[in-house]
Amino acid sequence: MTAATLSSKAIKRIVKEIQQLQTSPPEDIQIIVDDENLTEVQAWIRGPDGTPYEGGYFKVKLQMDEGFPDTPPKGYFLTKIFHPNVSEKGEICVNTLKKDWKSELGIEHVLLTIKCLLIVPNPESALNEEAGKLLLEHYEDYAKRAKLYTSIQATSGKAVS
Repeated sequence: MTAATLSSKAIKRIVKEIQQLQTSPPEDIQIIVDDENLTEVQAWIRGPDGTPYEGGYFKVKLQMDEGFPDTPPKGYFLTKIFHPNVSEKGEICVNTLKKDWKSELGIEHVLLTIKCLLIVPNPESALNEEAGKLLLEHYEDYAKRAKLYTSIQATSGKAVS
């Protein structure tokens, strides 16, 4: 999909939000700009301290469609991660991207929500049932597996953008 399929209102909004994110990025989030494709916004999110994702850098992608901002972007982890709310294909399940979406919520809000998921996973809406079950029943095993994935998949991080 190209920017041509987005409304001019959506394009203006995305450009404004990207500029804002570049000027004053949220803590531990760095936007990756591709001026050729405004329907897709990518960012690096640093794994929060004190979580199994600490020390990792996770690349995420938000995909906007022609309904944006009235419809939420779709969120994906491009870095492989062991997390209850992330499918094998990287799809992210979070209420902000579904039933709780409001058009005034922006890209920064979505990125912060994804970062919060790394701190507080939600096993009740698990896309990865194994991770959700381990989180609820054997936290130590969950944390060990999440740390292993982080050490293998996410520590080269931003060096290989």
